[in-house]
Amino acid sequence: MSNLVIAGKEFKSRLIVGTSRYPDPHTMMQSLEASGTDFVTVSIRRLNLSGAEGQESIMNMIDRKKYSILPNTAGCFTAKEAVLTAQLAREALETNWVKLEVIGDDETLFPDVTELLKAAEQLLAEGFIVLPYCNDDPITCRKLADMGCAAVMPLGAPIGSGMGIRNPYNIQIIRDLVSIPVIVDAGVGTASDAALAMELGVDGILMNTAIAGAQHPVNMAKAMKLAIEAGRLAYESGRIPKRLYAKASSPVEGIINT
Repeated sequence: MSNLVIAGKEFKSRLIVGTSRYPDPHTMMQSLEASGTDFVTVSIRRLNLSGAEGQESIMNMIDRKKYSILPNTAGCFTAKEAVLTAQLAREALETNWVKLEVIGDDETLFPDVTELLKAAEQLLAEGFIVLPYCNDDPITCRKLADMGCAAVMPLGAPIGSGMGIRNPYNIQIIRDLVSIPVIVDAGVGTASDAALAMELGVDGILMNTAIAGAQHPVNMAKAMKLAIEAGRLAYESGRIPKRLYAKASSPVEGIINT
């Protein structure tokens, strides 16, 4: 199975894992290990960088030699907020990679496309490697790709919903329209959702709640690892075409007539 490549950087795993909502930091670290990921995302607006007030900073726990860090702008509602957050992340974490999130409201958590495009344009001009979280809208994804984003990250379903891939046809269209990596972000609830997404031809999946919120996060992390590997391998192998009628699995030529 081929590796994931984004902006010229190669990752052994096609699974990007979030670092929030785990029962405790120990479970988070075990889950990251079980998932096989080498790329984790952290919310810069919620990150305890100093480990103040007796709390251990996530960044003190994560081995930067083992895991690449993708700061995100979760919690931002305007382009101005998102750009400032990305700038703070670059200074604090010494990376110009950013998962760009600009949300329209607190209830649906759907992206605000107008503000997202505005923020992406400014961050790209400042030299950031931008991975935008967006709707499963082929036109928006094509605009982001044309602007110079390193990947597009369309949602499979609303954040934290666990609804799976609600519109596989749009995901397929996005895959056909853009030449940059397509990472499904949000909505995956279980291993079968992850396998389906990978079978559609996407390059990877970003997830947090599906693992952190599971009854057994470490086991779910391993399940997601295996599902993504299976789904990608199936996609690369080329599935048989669907048929309305049966087709004998054993050849009929040369059958002895009785």
